[in-house]
Amino acid sequence: MPKKKSSHPTDAESALGARQSAILEAVITEHADTAHPVGSQAVHDNAKLNVSSATIRADMATLEREGYLLQPHTSSGRIPTEKGYRYFVDHLGRGKLAPAKVAQLGEFIGSLHGEITAMYEQVTAKLADVTKYPAFFVRTAPDAVTIRDVNVIDFSDRRLLVVVTFTNMDVAKTPVNLEFSATPDDVRYAKEQLTSLLAGVTLHDRVQVPSRDTTVSRIVRRCVEAVLDDVAVQEGDQVFVGGTAKVADQFDTMETARSVLDVLERELVIVSLIKQIVSGSDGLSVAIGSEHGYEPLANCAVVVAPVTVDGVPAGTVGLLGPTRMKYPEAMAAAEVVSSQLSEKMSEHE
Repeated sequence: MPKKKSSHPTDAESALGARQSAILEAVITEHADTAHPVGSQAVHDNAKLNVSSATIRADMATLEREGYLLQPHTSSGRIPTEKGYRYFVDHLGRGKLAPAKVAQLGEFIGSLHGEITAMYEQVTAKLADVTKYPAFFVRTAPDAVTIRDVNVIDFSDRRLLVVVTFTNMDVAKTPVNLEFSATPDDVRYAKEQLTSLLAGVTLHDRVQVPSRDTTVSRIVRRCVEAVLDDVAVQEGDQVFVGGTAKVADQFDTMETARSVLDVLERELVIVSLIKQIVSGSDGLSVAIGSEHGYEPLANCAVVVAPVTVDGVPAGTVGLLGPTRMKYPEAMAAAEVVSSQLSEKMSEHE
């Protein structure tokens, strides 16, 4: 089961000690940049520790014995293990996104308009462009959320269009053909009743429709039947993916790159993966390597953050990268998009 990110960075010093924590952070940061094993001299140059290279080598050997680092070859430097990355994410990896990138994402999300599904597609593409990692958005299925609003458009000639907006801002449009005549006032009154009947319920709730044999009641019954029948057979959680062209640049082997592309093309796999990662978490979550339990992505890490509309879950935004991904920036970017997209969707009508 993926582990939740700790909110207590100071625990690091009591667990490893300040110097060993700084050395681990330096190795992880350097390895993320170069993809090569990191030697003691590079740590000495980058960590700004007032100790000798020999002391750093001794600490790196200790970190290796304790499972935080790994030496791929006898004469090489060291690379982080899953345990090392997990420690970094839980205690050391809290970062901030560069102000320019925060502004870039904020301005972009603020400028979005139109269909909500188009917004998802544009946001994932932008998030991938900013972080250089493939990004995705998993939209919560309509049957898992409640109805927020109902509108009825009268096209005359006994043709109506029922527009249902869910709390995750998904929209379902259902055409309704009447077998009887109705006036504009009949349709307006029926719309008011439909809003009272359906707002706040899920597609699996029992809805008690009016039994009177009036034109308005007949419109209400016909619309409820059409909506529940049409929306109930729609697809489940929907996946939007951006930045697949960046896969080859981010992963060290073609085998891993092919596995990542395969996963990004399979919606049900992504949905299952994300549900496992966010299970039991109500905030930012990070799954590293084998933690997410999906063997083809054993060399990958997944960062996810929830998106809500007026406090109701609407979906999950995330990034998929190598285990040596730049966690502080990826985590910060996911949180920024989560917050800004939640605010934007709450305003979207």
